[in-house]
Amino acid sequence: MNSIIMALAGAERIFDLIDEESEKDNGYVTLVNCKEEDGKIVEVEERTGMWAWKHPHHNGNVTYTKLCGNVELEHVKFGYEPNKEILHDITLVAKEGEKVSFVGATGAGKTTITNLINRFYDIQGGKIRYDGINIKKIRKQDLRRSLGMVLQDTNLFTGTIRENIRYGKLNATDEEVEKAAKLANADKFIKHLPHGYDTMIEGSGEGLSQGQRQLLSIARAALNNPPVLILDEATSSIDTRTEKVVQDGMDKLMKGRTVFVIAHRLSTIKNSDLIMVLDHGSIIERGKHEDLIKQHGMYYGLYTGAIEID
Repeated sequence: MNSIIMALAGAERIFDLIDEESEKDNGYVTLVNCKEEDGKIVEVEERTGMWAWKHPHHNGNVTYTKLCGNVELEHVKFGYEPNKEILHDITLVAKEGEKVSFVGATGAGKTTITNLINRFYDIQGGKIRYDGINIKKIRKQDLRRSLGMVLQDTNLFTGTIRENIRYGKLNATDEEVEKAAKLANADKFIKHLPHGYDTMIEGSGEGLSQGQRQLLSIARAALNNPPVLILDEATSSIDTRTEKVVQDGMDKLMKGRTVFVIAHRLSTIKNSDLIMVLDHGSIIERGKHEDLIKQHGMYYGLYTGAIEID
């Protein structure tokens, strides 16, 4: 009877998942490979490392906007429940190649903002624009393909190290995989494994340290080569010694990209172009590290340890 009851409980969860409605997507702007010819953007089949937003219009015309990585949030309001708003009037501009960091207590809304950029949820008010295009017009699959993510928890799969990195770009060559690993500072520890890149690992990442798993995650993102990168507390569960190696790999990956960083360790975001301090879903301070320190506000308290991040 115990086994039957447990099986029924598991089956109920499985059927609930099967019965879930598919995610609706009305986006019609797509991401395409392109190149420049005579000052014009031309769509091509092969991967060139350059992308453009293909925007069909009602009159039959098609325009191409080069993917640069400019992200703008304009008076954004959001709540997971319709009558309970948790983000209030969020406005920010992240220009191509800039590093924007979010700090604040747990539940302040840092991760929620990055989830909205990915369109895991739709906003209740305001607008989010990507290279000047309202993200509601962009097909979700293409939007998410242009965004790389390195999270606190790394998801690995049973297979070789090479296959785990290649998940960032399934048609990547062995040379591309190894180049990405070198960029992420993962190549050194991989070569010390029994079979190098062909070493088998379990989905749990057993046998690898937290730092090594994180380096594989960075290598995977480097292989995808996204123009916009989201780092969600990527070094929070790593010891200080390992953090330097991981941070160096992330610094290489961030170069030339628009980057959104959520960090508990404020030492990792001192060089940000813009730091946003959130409290209960509102931006209460914004500016560079030096400017925020001079204000002697919440950021100063967090940085000096007078205020602890929950």
